[in-house]
Amino acid sequence: MGYVIAIDGPAGAGKSTIARGVAERLRYVYIDTGAMYRAVALWASRTQTGSSDAHKLEQLAISADIELLPLGRVRLNGEDVTDAIRTPEISALASQVASIGTVRAAMVLKQRRIAENASVVMEGRDIGTVVFPDARVKIFLDADPAERVRRRAVELPDEHPDTLASQIAERDRRDRNRAESPLLQAQDATYLDSTGMTPQQVEDAILKIVRERISNGRSHEKDADTATERTAGTATERKS
Repeated sequence: MGYVIAIDGPAGAGKSTIARGVAERLRYVYIDTGAMYRAVALWASRTQTGSSDAHKLEQLAISADIELLPLGRVRLNGEDVTDAIRTPEISALASQVASIGTVRAAMVLKQRRIAENASVVMEGRDIGTVVFPDARVKIFLDADPAERVRRRAVELPDEHPDTLASQIAERDRRDRNRAESPLLQAQDATYLDSTGMTPQQVEDAILKIVRERISNGRSHEKDADTATERTAGTATERKS
C-alpha cells in the first residue's frame, strides 16, 4: 500500500475541493468517500429502499459497483450518476445511509481496497479515525459556519442561504452524534481552519505538512514519482 493522506471535516469545509487539488499536485488518487455514500443513497432511492431498512441498505452497499473517474465523475453500476447524486434530496438521504454501521463497514472495505495499490488522498468524516487510523498524514479541515454556508451556496445557487444553514446544522448534529463512526478529530490529526483562505493557500498548508511527515522536507510535488507509485485514472476497489 502507498501513502494515505486523510482529510476529515464537517460539511461545507471544502474537503472535496482541497483533497482533489492536493491529489492532483501529488499525483495521488483522489477518493471522494462522500460520493460513494451518495451513490448508495441514489440506488436506495431508485429501489425505494427506506432509510430504516438496514439489511437491504447493507446489501446495496456491498453490491454497488462504484467507480470514481477523472474530473470528479462518478459511475454506479456502469451508469454515470455524477449529477444525480448531487441533489439536496440524495445528500440528505446519504447522511442517513451513512449512519448505519453495516453500510459503513461495507464502504470501509471498498475504500481500503482502493488504497491497496496506490497512494491516495481520501476525504470524509472518519478517514483518520476509522478507515485509515495509521495514515501518515491526517488533516481535520474546518471553517466557521458562515463560511461553510457561503461555500455551499456557491455550489447550490438555487437554495436559500437560510435553508443551507439549517441543512448544514442538521448534518453536523447527525454526523457528530451518530453511534457509528461519528465525526471526530483524530488525536494525531492537524487542525486546519480554512476560514478566509483560498483553496491554493489551504493546499499549500497541507502540502507543507506532507513534506514534513513524508518527504523529509523535500518538495513532494517534484519527488512524487520516487516517493510512491504514480497512479492516475479510475479509482475502483480491487476485487479479491
